Amino acid sequence: MGILERKEKQREEIRKMILEASMQLFVKEGFENVSIRKIADLVEYSPTTLYIYFKDKNEILFHLCEMGFERMIASNLALVQLENPIDRLYLLGENYINFGLENPEYYDLMFIQNAPMKTIREQNVGHWPNGDVALETLKHIIQECMDKKFIQSGDVATISMAVWAVAHGLVSLAIRQRLERLVEPDKVVQSMHESIRWMINTLKKA
Repeated sequence: MGILERKEKQREEIRKMILEASMQLFVKEGFENVSIRKIADLVEYSPTTLYIYFKDKNEILFHLCEMGFERMIASNLALVQLENPIDRLYLLGENYINFGLENPEYYDLMFIQNAPMKTIREQNVGHWPNGDVALETLKHIIQECMDKKFIQSGDVATISMAVWAVAHGLVSLAIRQRLERLVEPDKVVQSMHESIRWMINTLKKA
């Protein structure tokens, strides 16, 4: 390994360490309560050094957001094994719910916090790398369901928005212990899965 390769490897290792330390602090103290200085103290670097790797805290949040989407995308690998697009849509919804419940901090960052989207706007990149992959997966399955006349035809973005909104609402309420006002705690996950299936079934052709 040459000098340049070693330097690049070291740089990536430091970036990874900063991101892991940042997430550790965010989980413990909350996103709004963590500063670059606190992160620097945890990794035992100066704040100035952190600014070499990341522009600001929002950029750190953006990269953590992308890491969360990588986990979510990995959880959907089994979708390719299902031939029926309706079955894939059911599983996609259930995977989304399970991911949110199992990774509430990542979910908050990916779908609720404004910082990652602010970074995208400031960088003027016009796209949401791993987030766009996740959304395109949903749109592709919705389109295939319409093409095969399994669900009513319509605008794919509008229908995708409706499905996403229902799943997001369920997860957002659940991770804040609101759904327990409707169903017993040990039945929340099952009820969430049934709710997303009910929503998808309403799209089916009569």
